Amino acid sequence: MLVEAKKDIFSQLIKEATHDELVWMNGFLAGLLDQNILSSAKAGAGGAGAAAVAQVAPSIQIDKLTLLYASETGNAKSVATKFAAATKKKGIKTKLASVEQYKLTDLVKEKYLLLIISTQGDGEPPITAIKFYNALHDETLKLDKLQFGVLALGDSSYPLFCQAGVDVDKALELRGGTRKVPLQKCDTDYASYADNWLETALNLLSGSNPGESGTGAVKTSVKPPAAGSHKKIYEGTVIANFNLNDRDSAKRTHHIEIEAEDLAYAPGDALGIVPPNPAQVVREVLSLTEVDPQQTIAWRDQTHSVEELLSIKAQLLYLPERVVRKYAEIAGQEIPDTRMSLVDLLKIYPLKNNQEDFMQVLQILEPIAPRLYSISSSPEAHGDEIHITVAKDQFYVGEKQETGLCSGYLLDVPEETKLQFYIHPNKGFKLPPEDKDVIMIGPGTGVAPFRSFLFERDALGAEGRNWLFFGDQHIASDFLYQTEIQSFLETGVLTAFNGAFSRDQEKKVYVQDRMRERGAELFEWLENGAYVYICGAKEPMSFDVEKALTEIIATQKELSFVEAGKYLENLKEEGRLLKDVY
Repeated sequence: MLVEAKKDIFSQLIKEATHDELVWMNGFLAGLLDQNILSSAKAGAGGAGAAAVAQVAPSIQIDKLTLLYASETGNAKSVATKFAAATKKKGIKTKLASVEQYKLTDLVKEKYLLLIISTQGDGEPPITAIKFYNALHDETLKLDKLQFGVLALGDSSYPLFCQAGVDVDKALELRGGTRKVPLQKCDTDYASYADNWLETALNLLSGSNPGESGTGAVKTSVKPPAAGSHKKIYEGTVIANFNLNDRDSAKRTHHIEIEAEDLAYAPGDALGIVPPNPAQVVREVLSLTEVDPQQTIAWRDQTHSVEELLSIKAQLLYLPERVVRKYAEIAGQEIPDTRMSLVDLLKIYPLKNNQEDFMQVLQILEPIAPRLYSISSSPEAHGDEIHITVAKDQFYVGEKQETGLCSGYLLDVPEETKLQFYIHPNKGFKLPPEDKDVIMIGPGTGVAPFRSFLFERDALGAEGRNWLFFGDQHIASDFLYQTEIQSFLETGVLTAFNGAFSRDQEKKVYVQDRMRERGAELFEWLENGAYVYICGAKEPMSFDVEKALTEIIATQKELSFVEAGKYLENLKEEGRLLKDVY
């Protein structure tokens, strides 16, 4: 217990502290307890309080550290780079590398390793981490010398939150590594938690590390924050929703404007939204199960009516195979491993005890995953508005054509509709200093963040030049934001523009073809320090664009394709080639 005077001081400190300061204090005190420093400080008390505090920070005994990152959008790389700068300042020789470029044969030689990894899609690691991820699951791999810690970045709105980090952390331990730092899961508001984790990691990796268990796990007083507890949810109003394609287009792409107060985002960030289930699907589920729509049910630490749960919380369409398998157990039937909607499951494989079994089925349903859309507005130019560019997503399930849940909802949402959303930061896709040149390559909806970039640079009066490559099917019907792009060209905000409209001539033309046509000039921009941004479809567009860039470099610099590839890799390492692909 604290004496009254100290208690008052402590209470006042807590009361006046910001959220970030509280997170820092949590890690600081946890480090003291874990290193048993408090007992030493107490022994030296009696007029030596200041000296005891001065000795709190442990002397760094690790002289070499490997920091690896696995990133899709750049957030993990951003965190790792910041960590590396901090550890180097502490005198620790730090090797910073992407898992994609890391030599797997070096893993068995490592003593201290910190890994920052993001999670993509349905609990999967980033594409750049697949080789590393698979190598860790090789049972012949022995990492008996390794002491490690994993920081996992993710989005708590997704069912398998930070799953890639969880998997890697477990795999490192199974291969014989010693978990010196507890796994930390971080939501989209990861900055302060990540800083706290690094400080804790350095404390635990240095010194004697008392509190280890025989299995290599660490007993620590660090309590991970509740995931998602500080993610800001905005309440906005749709003020515009219109089709950017002409009536003759085979596509449907909408520009949607949402008005909201106290918006905080940067060009390159994304907007996250959780769409509701179609009302017709909800009605059909209720009819098939004959359950009372107003019956309340506890689900994932919250209480909802069945109707509310089915409408806006639980995923009902395209259920993943793991959910289908659980349904099969409840229904007592054999069901093939395949994705299927809840309505189809209830029709084809009906429950034996309809209402009673359905209560169990509700518990196995996963939350509706949010959809992310690149923000196409500028904080400087658009004030209390945030804009997104949404294309109708169509795909086949078997022989049946389906429409994406969120795009199908957003394209038809009327003006004045209230929407809840959040901002998903993307620190790996940010504008460079205002005096730097920018090359933007974004076919289709990939143009969205570049609309944001152009409006932002225009509003700030940025001196750097801007070059946009855009592509779609037909210039007459699919030239998204044509009027604005032409205006940017007339005012000089856009220095150059090249369009590739693939279906307007016999031979299809794509953005990479336009890049090759302007290869000499494009390379000159690169040599003068330009930043290159790629946004849009991952396959095949982003790969084709990178191949074209490599060929241009090889031609203009008279290098082999392999040597030109190294030039491109250097651009990535310098943060001058950035991608936001999906």
